[in-house]
Amino acid sequence: MNLKEKKVLIIGLARSGMAAIRLLHEIGVQDITLSDRSEIKDRTYLDEIGVKIVGQEDAVFEGDYDLVIKNPGVPPVSPFIRRLHERGIPVITEIELAYQTAARQHYITITGTNGKTTTTTLVYEILKKVYGDKAHVAGNIGIPLCEVVLDNHMLEEEGHYIALEISQGQLVDIDTFEPEVSVITNLTPDHVDSMGGLENYYLSKTRVYENMKGEEVFLRNLDDDNVMSYTERKPIPCRVLTFSLEKKEADSHMEDGWLIINGEKMLEISRIRLVGQHNLQNIIVAASACACIGIDADVIREVVYGFQGVEHRIEFVRELDGVKYYNDSKGTNTDATITALKAFDHGVILLVGGYEKGLSMDEMKKHLGCVKEVIGYGASGRRIATDLVGDKAHIVTDLVEATHLAKDLAESGDTVLLSPTTSSFDQYSCFEERGLHFKKIVNEL
Repeated sequence: MNLKEKKVLIIGLARSGMAAIRLLHEIGVQDITLSDRSEIKDRTYLDEIGVKIVGQEDAVFEGDYDLVIKNPGVPPVSPFIRRLHERGIPVITEIELAYQTAARQHYITITGTNGKTTTTTLVYEILKKVYGDKAHVAGNIGIPLCEVVLDNHMLEEEGHYIALEISQGQLVDIDTFEPEVSVITNLTPDHVDSMGGLENYYLSKTRVYENMKGEEVFLRNLDDDNVMSYTERKPIPCRVLTFSLEKKEADSHMEDGWLIINGEKMLEISRIRLVGQHNLQNIIVAASACACIGIDADVIREVVYGFQGVEHRIEFVRELDGVKYYNDSKGTNTDATITALKAFDHGVILLVGGYEKGLSMDEMKKHLGCVKEVIGYGASGRRIATDLVGDKAHIVTDLVEATHLAKDLAESGDTVLLSPTTSSFDQYSCFEERGLHFKKIVNEL
């Protein structure tokens, strides 16, 4: 990609926007405009390299640009994004920018509705065991790919291995991105409003394999009807390996207390530390992906048996007076919360609420057998909690009140579970901030 003489517009700063600007500057792009709806508090670096900073008035998007790089949080249905497309101006995210400007690397790419972060983290840990400082983790997990490319000399140096978590907001604007191994972990309703409908959301995920070919591998989930349906509608152009928790005909599956990975009896389930069936699927995917690129089974076993999970995903925080507290702040949709609830069998005091996504609670209501009390907080707390349990719901203002009320309601043997079912943007900047705040509250009880 030769961008030196091009006019580039960045929409949305945040960490990914700054990483894109840094990379553009590094490769010699002189004409960079940043459009952000908020005031930029620290403009020192941007001013030093001559970035023009503008707002998000309609006139901005009528300007003369050769390329637009948008923050993945900017909805593709936004009127100004549509206008840029109407004008024929290419719109990409920093993932595509990094891919096109970097030397050739190895990408294992994980998308889907749930399980992405745990799977991506485990893939990274396996890669790191083999490739050391040539192994990296990036993408929707919170580390921009442009940043990883710049900080590890990947513009000129080949042969790095990258575990890449990728969201629908990043996939919808890819162009040439071509991973070596990819997977759609599962597909359940999420991001309906920002994607302009569920159909668009599901179809965006299938873009992960559209540029793949030959012996590159797509891992297909036989247990997920939506994955099966949408991958049939959009044919897979590369080699396919299957996985399942239910079907022994899959290339990777469970059998007699073992995980069979790409046809090889590899992992003894009793030695795995993570709880829940969903984590067995995450492990199957990670192990299969790493085996596809030739990593030895002994290395995969060593890392998997020692792996204890990721922060903010059914993360044990503390036991107090016989009550266990779990942080599942990454439970940002109903399916993620259902998955968390399946890890417990009784006495759950469930904390729900946050930014209103408008997701239906109908399916989640079928999985409340282990739930003792529901506490709703934040912008959507009342709606979600009352949709779940009606007048029995407890309604409070924020997470502090919710946690203290949960402590008062809990008895020895109970579990307090923060699994909000929705995003954090009413009161927090991200699910990580929400999870860290919850842990701070719990540890101060």
